[in-house]
Amino acid sequence: MKELATIGIAKSPEEIDTLMSKGREWIDREQKRRHPRLDLFGEKRSKCEAELLNAEQMLSCITNISINGADLILDRVFDNVGFNRIEDTVFRQLVKARLAYPASKAATVEYLKNHFDEDVSLSKIYRYLDKLSGNQHEIVQDISVLHTKRILGGHIGILFYDVTTLYFEADYEDELRKTGFSKEGRHKNPQIILGLLVSQGGYPLAYCIHEGNRYEGHTMLPAVTEFVRKYKLEDFIVVADSGLMNGDNIVELEANGYKYIIGAKIKNESRKIQEWILRQPKADKRMVEYDKGGGRRLLVGYSDDRARKDAYNREKGIRRLEKAYSRGTLTKENMNKRGYNKFLKTEGDIRVTIDYGKLEADAKWDGLKGYLTNTNIPPEEVYAAYHNLWHVERAFRISKSKIEIRPMFHFTRRRIEAHVCICFVALKVYKELERLLKLSNINMSVDKVLELARTIVTIQMTLPQNKQTITRTMLMKRHQRIAPLFSDGFWVTR
Repeated sequence: MKELATIGIAKSPEEIDTLMSKGREWIDREQKRRHPRLDLFGEKRSKCEAELLNAEQMLSCITNISINGADLILDRVFDNVGFNRIEDTVFRQLVKARLAYPASKAATVEYLKNHFDEDVSLSKIYRYLDKLSGNQHEIVQDISVLHTKRILGGHIGILFYDVTTLYFEADYEDELRKTGFSKEGRHKNPQIILGLLVSQGGYPLAYCIHEGNRYEGHTMLPAVTEFVRKYKLEDFIVVADSGLMNGDNIVELEANGYKYIIGAKIKNESRKIQEWILRQPKADKRMVEYDKGGGRRLLVGYSDDRARKDAYNREKGIRRLEKAYSRGTLTKENMNKRGYNKFLKTEGDIRVTIDYGKLEADAKWDGLKGYLTNTNIPPEEVYAAYHNLWHVERAFRISKSKIEIRPMFHFTRRRIEAHVCICFVALKVYKELERLLKLSNINMSVDKVLELARTIVTIQMTLPQNKQTITRTMLMKRHQRIAPLFSDGFWVTR
């Protein structure tokens, strides 16, 4: 043996490992010196090895990865509306979770922990819901109205109002959850009634909660009156469906000086008006007008599409009744005003049959739709305003299918009201994001944008030498369609 070099002398086990590494490096260099090899790709190989080493070093510096693309977008929209005025982290998290991952509060806790490493306990959320006061309801409503007025040019010209029912998987009632007429056919389940006011374009303005057995027609006037008083509205029109209106409501609207457009129950009009309506020639998209006096105008429109739909629905309903009749299952219990049961009649004391005479009389009304108003705007504008009620219906669909306002896993009034408040804010954020996408020509739905954003991650690295932390949101090629939403410049002028 011949000693060629001394690398060093170790004084601890750690120094032994270091000197061993240096020794191997010395051996490699010495072998290359004694036995040089012809390596045409040596320079390229060295660069590749250096590149690989740099990549491994960079990956070793990663301290956290968050799947937060949807969260980043919703944060900006939340702030853009003005909800950042509510300096409450838990409230913000719960609102965003309704849009990014709608689920029970227990599942929301797991979502926050797994995606953002935020340790919010379930008991903390429940305590939070218990103390979320009615004042929060007023604040979110004020913010929503202020933002809606801004995007509509400072004027809310039309108020659309409608209600829906939210049932509970429970067997007992309480002071709020009562059994009543369910729009979802769950008449045996306790429920609440949710009323919603929206503006042109479907932007939510206000909401109200009522007992499940309350007549929905009695919910509209208090909601509208309070809203008009609070925000000092002038020169506006209330638009509502015929199911919410009765004679007393109309008189009260007029007593308050409100302009209105409501669906008219033309089959309940006087015989004189009914005969006048049926005498009018039926032409597609034609509107006729009847002066009812006292400033009230009855407009009646006809459309071929509606006529075909009315005829189809009636035939479908009658076929169902005929099947029941052939099986002998029609009884006096079926004699009611619901749906197509109104075409039943009794023969003698027992037998229930189908009244085909009523069917023939009902067919005369196919394609006709009435509108009652005390405005002086042209018929085509009345028609357009009323048929924009679909904005409220769509708002309810979004709330139930996207935000999942129900099933509702709460049983106390405070928690139910808090849950509805959170869902109202989530609906406003949803509508604002929808508006911004349209304004920016990003031809994607809110659901598609959030689905794609859920594949975007943010990487956090801590540099070992200077201890500096670097954060980068990683946008891949497939994310380019929504890339503007991650640019600060996008939000400056919005």
